[in-house]
Amino acid sequence: MSGNRTSTVLGRKLGGELLRLRTAAGKTQQQAAEELSATATKVVKMERGWVPMRDPDIKALCHFYGVVDVHAVDQLVRLAKQDRDRRKVKGWWNDTPTLETQVEYIAMEDAALKVRQWQMALIPGLFQTPEYTRAMGMGDISSDDIDRIEDVVAGRAKRQARLYGDQPLRIHAVIWEAALRQLMGGSKVMGRQLAHLCELTDLPNVHIQVLPFRLGMHPCVGGPFNILSFGEEEAVDVVHMDSVGSTIWIEDVEESSAFAMIFDRVSRASLSPYDSVQFIDSVGKELSE
Repeated sequence: MSGNRTSTVLGRKLGGELLRLRTAAGKTQQQAAEELSATATKVVKMERGWVPMRDPDIKALCHFYGVVDVHAVDQLVRLAKQDRDRRKVKGWWNDTPTLETQVEYIAMEDAALKVRQWQMALIPGLFQTPEYTRAMGMGDISSDDIDRIEDVVAGRAKRQARLYGDQPLRIHAVIWEAALRQLMGGSKVMGRQLAHLCELTDLPNVHIQVLPFRLGMHPCVGGPFNILSFGEEEAVDVVHMDSVGSTIWIEDVEESSAFAMIFDRVSRASLSPYDSVQFIDSVGKELSE
């Protein structure tokens, strides 16, 4: 998909509202297309948030659907402008070919105000040291692509810049003990990584908790996920999940709320931030013995 995927946070919200209005009015996509002197394909793309929308098209469709509330129409027009402005943003990630599979997520993360992350086997990318990232990359690419690892390391560093500055990204990460004990790159690399985790907790916008093995069964056995929250009132939380064969995006209010509830449950089951730092430090000391 071309363009900045970030804008779908707003574009899909707008498209979904137009779909709701069309359905309530009993109109078909073909009828809507004829009203715009366009193709049905254009209406499909609009309702799915795939394309930026023109104000005249939105007003014409609202009139066709019988929407008489001027405030409601103005709200949709304002939402469309926000979406168009967002699509114009071209981030550094677009010029890094080796990050192609991550472009959609990085664009979302760059626009987010807050990220809640549950991680089972790896240290979250925003917290990784360069050595940890290199070690992780060595197991994920062929020997012919080793040079690409440095691009990934550089990309991580640029993402991590969002943890600092005047308006830093707020991140609440809950990490399973397995991620702390997996010797990515060996004991020295892992020891430095754990020390870095402890240092990051000094940042007021970074909230880290650990879910230790001893607590047994937990509510997040289904796999890791991220919940991204945005500043616009119209933008719902977006849930991102990666698996071996696919990437899943959830941009539905009810489903994202369900994930938020699951995250809250695993957070409550985990160690407190203070005890988590002590736990991470103890695991690090074990590596140095």
